[in-house]
Amino acid sequence: MTGWSIEYEGNGFARFLKSLPAYEQAVLIAAIENVLQVHGIDICAGEWGKPLGDGLYEFRVRKSLRSILASAGLEPSEAGSDHSVLLRLFCTFHGKRIVLLYHGYNKKADPSERRQQREIAKARKIHARWKAQNRT
Repeated sequence: MTGWSIEYEGNGFARFLKSLPAYEQAVLIAAIENVLQVHGIDICAGEWGKPLGDGLYEFRVRKSLRSILASAGLEPSEAGSDHSVLLRLFCTFHGKRIVLLYHGYNKKADPSERRQQREIAKARKIHARWKAQNRT
């Protein structure tokens, strides 16, 4: 079974990734490569994903780098910090096993309901724009 390919809509994801501290960047990349690319939309069958309606999804990353790599059968290459994170990434699934990443935020830095609703609203706008441009 082939994995899912990752694509990006705009530069929101790149800006988000660059804004994170190095450890959180490593955790997010490991989660994308070892969970999202492997399981795709099936992340919603467990703790990793949540459908937000109309084809928009939230990828929830809340484990440590060591935990993500261990569950993928890998060993961490460096012994650094091993703490959990609380990151949210907004995406959609389309075509032949493609994950389209929009943007994300660090929920641990600002866990407020207001921030969460603002980020979801932003994701809904990006998703609606993408859908309108890609109608076939």
